[in-house]
Amino acid sequence: MKRKLLALSAAAALGGASTLALAGGNHQPMKGGIVAPGKAADYELVAKPTVLQLYVQDHGSKLRDVSKASAKLTLLAGKEKQEVDLKPAGDKLEATGAFNVAPGTKVIAVVTDAGKPLGTARFVLK
Repeated sequence: MKRKLLALSAAAALGGASTLALAGGNHQPMKGGIVAPGKAADYELVAKPTVLQLYVQDHGSKLRDVSKASAKLTLLAGKEKQEVDLKPAGDKLEATGAFNVAPGTKVIAVVTDAGKPLGTARFVLK
């Protein structure tokens, strides 16, 4: 009896997860980064030691116009905290410099568009 209940619970959980994935669009990285879905948009972070890039997509695969957008990233690596402002750079938001992007670093992105809050995304670097 317990096995049947466990099997039904697992099936329901997997079914719900796949339904959410289909309803929310494509959450696969398009630029080689890490994807985080949000309410108003999906976010893809590409983090390298000398450049941070944040791509903002409509739910699906179309990149949003970020010409009037900006983002503030907070990088948390152990006890170290680094805050970075990203500005428009073509089809993405970007900052250059020296960044701690070691595996396990947590990144919180707060994105605004035309001065209005667009959303927040959380990432853990691999």
